[in-house]
Amino acid sequence: MGGEQKPAGLPGGPDTAGTRPGAVSRPVGTPRIVGIVWGLLVLNTLGSAGAKTIVPLPRSLIQMVTMGALVAAFTLALTVNLRLRVRASAYLFLLTVLLVMSVISSANLESGFGALFRCFRLALFVGTLWLLSRWWDGSMTFVRHHIRMYFAVLGSVAAGLAVSPGAALPDLYGGRLVGALWPLTPPQIGQYAAVIIGLTVLLLLGRRTDRASAAVVIVPSLVLLALTHTRTATLGLLLGLALAIGSLILTSAAARRFFTWAVLCAVVAAVGFASALQSWFLRGQSKENFSSLTGRAKVWDALLAAPRSASEQWFGVGLGDKSFGGLPIDNSWLAVYNEQGLIGVTLVAAFLVVLGGVALLRPPSLRRACAIFLISYCAIASYTEAGLGDASPYLLHLALAASLLAAPAEAAPPSTPEVPRRRIPRWARGSEVA
Repeated sequence: MGGEQKPAGLPGGPDTAGTRPGAVSRPVGTPRIVGIVWGLLVLNTLGSAGAKTIVPLPRSLIQMVTMGALVAAFTLALTVNLRLRVRASAYLFLLTVLLVMSVISSANLESGFGALFRCFRLALFVGTLWLLSRWWDGSMTFVRHHIRMYFAVLGSVAAGLAVSPGAALPDLYGGRLVGALWPLTPPQIGQYAAVIIGLTVLLLLGRRTDRASAAVVIVPSLVLLALTHTRTATLGLLLGLALAIGSLILTSAAARRFFTWAVLCAVVAAVGFASALQSWFLRGQSKENFSSLTGRAKVWDALLAAPRSASEQWFGVGLGDKSFGGLPIDNSWLAVYNEQGLIGVTLVAAFLVVLGGVALLRPPSLRRACAIFLISYCAIASYTEAGLGDASPYLLHLALAASLLAAPAEAAPPSTPEVPRRRIPRWARGSEVA
């Protein structure tokens, strides 16, 4: 397989057409069906739990849609990659090992038959990523698929807000924005908005999109992010962008200008709007509630204090709903420790370290900056959000980072045309030179 990076708006993949002797391999763009598969993976990771919607949707129906999307994604990926051509990926290898460990920990059914179903879902998820890895060549193809799909999800959130502001800003969530058409929680919406804002800003700095197109994505996403009052997503966006743009400062004048203006605006905002920013950040909580991370710390202490056998400590209790004692864990590391044990925690740390190490070893580039943003965002969000040990948007973000860090496949070298042999007359074949 060979590939080349196409200009903005025409992302391409690494596949090549068949060649004949003496002809140069011709790169073929990534099939459109690959974008559909990526969108179905996004749909699957939206989840089935969240706020009440305008039109009540049974949870069984939502689960049927999300699981059906995953099955369709795997089937389409298999159809477009019948020869099972994949690219080596340390991230996917470690994710596969994590899947095996999840099956082992779930086999005793301590978490019920639901654990085996979640293992099956994770297996389809990882298998689909393996099939898509054929087109991981470091191009921006999957970045654009990522932005378009999550922007469509945010479009449904904005539509719900326009149709029924009361349902989209319910008192149950303290007036924070939720999904009124599809059950999405404020942290989910904040995460999607932060990720596509960060990626679009980087595309703009890399001159892969124009200002008008970038504004169409960034401005409404910022408004939705502000309405969610999601601190984790906001900090992840700011710190992730700071690290990503910092990786471009030495090679990009646009990055240097943006970083300078961003610092100046941050200083002005901190001085002139300190009280408003503090009020938004606290969300009306008391200092005690804020210091305990909205009650998360109590769940974490109870989980760590609970007695565990040696098997549970090393292998966990099997994949569950990321809760302990009926309360959400809201921490990826403790959720993995609870469900996949210390071995699972080690594997999750390993693929984050591997991705981060590869990103640091790559020369400065736009794709490297996008990968750094995604990796750092997921690492920051892991402290107050679960998802690094199961099929989730966070694993999809990291898969996108892995696709950006993949080295472009080298094109097949052109074959040297065979020099035609000179025909020697029959009468001269037996003659000797005196």
